[in-house]
Amino acid sequence: MIKLTQHGTYLVDGKPVATASVSPEEARKNTIAAGILQAHNQSGDDDALRIRFDALVSHDITYVGIIQTARASGLKEFPLPYAMTNCHNSLCAVGGTINEDDHVFGLSAAKKYGGIYVPANQSVIHSYAREELTRCGGMILGSDSHTRYGALGTMGVGEGGPELVKQLLKNTYDIKRPEVVLVYLTGTPKRGIGPHDVALALVGATFESGFVKNKVLEFVGPGLKSLPMDFRNGVDVMTTETTCLSSIWATDEVVKAHYEAHGRADSYRELAPGNVAYYDAMIEIDLSKMASMIALPFHPSNVYTIHYFNAHARELLQKVEEEAAAKFKKAKLDLVSKVRADGTVMADQGIIAGCAGGMFDSISEAADILRDGSTGNGYFSLSVYPTSVPVSLELTRVGVTADLLSAGAVIKPSFCGPCFGAGDVPANNGLSLRHTTRNFPNREGAKPGEGQLSGVALMDARSIAATAANGGVITAATDLDYDVTPRTYHFDKSVYEKRVYYGFGKADPSVDLILGPNITDWPKQYELADNLLVELAAVIRDPVTTTDELIPSGETSSYRSNPLRLSEFALSRRCPDYVGRSKAVAADEAARREGNVSDKLKFALSAVGDAEELAKNTQFGSCVFANRPGDGSAREQAASCQKVLGGFANICYEFATKRYRSNCINWGILPFTLDENEPFPYEVGDFVFVEGIRAAILANKETFNGKVVKQDGSVHDVTLYVKGLTADEKEIILEGCLMNYYAAQNK
Repeated sequence: MIKLTQHGTYLVDGKPVATASVSPEEARKNTIAAGILQAHNQSGDDDALRIRFDALVSHDITYVGIIQTARASGLKEFPLPYAMTNCHNSLCAVGGTINEDDHVFGLSAAKKYGGIYVPANQSVIHSYAREELTRCGGMILGSDSHTRYGALGTMGVGEGGPELVKQLLKNTYDIKRPEVVLVYLTGTPKRGIGPHDVALALVGATFESGFVKNKVLEFVGPGLKSLPMDFRNGVDVMTTETTCLSSIWATDEVVKAHYEAHGRADSYRELAPGNVAYYDAMIEIDLSKMASMIALPFHPSNVYTIHYFNAHARELLQKVEEEAAAKFKKAKLDLVSKVRADGTVMADQGIIAGCAGGMFDSISEAADILRDGSTGNGYFSLSVYPTSVPVSLELTRVGVTADLLSAGAVIKPSFCGPCFGAGDVPANNGLSLRHTTRNFPNREGAKPGEGQLSGVALMDARSIAATAANGGVITAATDLDYDVTPRTYHFDKSVYEKRVYYGFGKADPSVDLILGPNITDWPKQYELADNLLVELAAVIRDPVTTTDELIPSGETSSYRSNPLRLSEFALSRRCPDYVGRSKAVAADEAARREGNVSDKLKFALSAVGDAEELAKNTQFGSCVFANRPGDGSAREQAASCQKVLGGFANICYEFATKRYRSNCINWGILPFTLDENEPFPYEVGDFVFVEGIRAAILANKETFNGKVVKQDGSVHDVTLYVKGLTADEKEIILEGCLMNYYAAQNK
């Protein structure tokens, strides 16, 4: 189905070849990605890019913090279109009034600074961007990791909130020129194959090896013409799970028709590589060989064909249970019991939702599969969340909604909750099938610390509908004989015109921000001291640590606007004692600033020098060690909560994503890495001391000689690295965080 080519490849007249008469350096300029990046580059340097985006998008668990940070840094008005959707913390029953307080704040900010405000349940973030903000050749920055609009000719990048703050303050997004990977499509998908089948196969083929990490995927090839727009969007949004930086697709008449249908014909232009383009690697996807896929808990890369899964279900589910047992000590996951005596596997729930699953074509074909059928009256249930009100309206007008309701499905409003654990939480030990973006632990809303755990498997809407039609028995849609009803989507903007606030270019400084009692400012942060001492408050030796583990999703959405309250959840599901340990370290640091050095601090410093002298200029904070942290969400809170609790460093072998590393830097957290062969046998409660850290950062050093002080008083050498900091990133770390950096500039 998928073939990976590690070495560079030319595309000549639309066909991959090994060699060409043009040098790789010159031919690199002829990719679609290179053209778009250079059109947005402010540096004049082809290798060190300083990007200005065309638009920004955020949702309601990020935009409050972004605006609070930006206004503390001197924001007067939004200099570019900034859409704030309300699709994440819309469940207002959690946390009292505070979710709706965020929404009221968002509308007041849109009026004051000139923003676009999309009320709750009108659209999920990426649907609105596709409908209203994309344009061929454009770039959009979003504070959500699934900011991907490549299929519409727009390069989307998902980053933490501080990167949006930079854009609001007319600064740039600074990166080295990314490598570009050719994704060459051939063939035509057979009936029953949907975008999630292709996407999951792609994630499974690339994630573990890091084949496309921080690179741009460029989709071309003869297979493109067979794919409808929703199919392309559905594959594109899932490229985030490969850990790529962004994506871009060649555009054609299908894309042109999308823009025309949305009343934005002038946003279309043809995008294609030059006659001779060079790519750093290649992925070949034969769409005709695609099978119905399933991604088992607890990652989208844990991928099998549904046929293989059904043939080996007991063995594969046993592995999932073993992984759960290793991670969660209080909860026992029992999924093997889903395998019946006849070998079939029963699911408890089906969900079709969000930016990946809730699109018109997927829901429409699910209805074709279920027409005149029934989801049954057993344990299995089916919920469908259309991605926006315009999509929901059209599904109603063409009769799809009626077909689904008649079959027993429940239609719900536009909401991202099922993607992160705030909607349709299954029972303990439940197995939920979801056409959503992720199936990390707790993304279904369980609380393993309280003995509750269930699992999510990702599948395409078509196979979820086939499973529903089969009473909850996991079934590949390719095994069913059904007719697909051709339907042309008609976008009705009138519903947005009646509810969305379009304020770009209409900033009104006289408007007061409306701040509820849970919307608080960031606590004071301090510049980096001469020396750094950190205590290991969490040591995680899993191969990968997700942002969901660093700061859980779900019910924590209610506290995203209150940094102190939110920080109480940091690592709560993975290392429950982390918060208490970090608070104790922070208390010792606060006392040190007042001249009172704790016994613990004296113990650690005396092992490496004169404790009394070192205490005067040594900053003391907490630290997280993980092998590869930061896979998943772009939420800056994964880093900011550590900093609020007094965290000053992460130590790892590799950061899973650029966006998490950027979040750490923007919050003044030292992003230390280790050589892959350097052992790190240290445990919670041990200390790491780096002498002269401030001077070393100022001197552009990338290698640091650290000392580990173990709890028995022994001292061990460790070599730490901070590689590739830009000039601005160095200043941010020295100042203590992005807010301090801007405050220093405005003095």
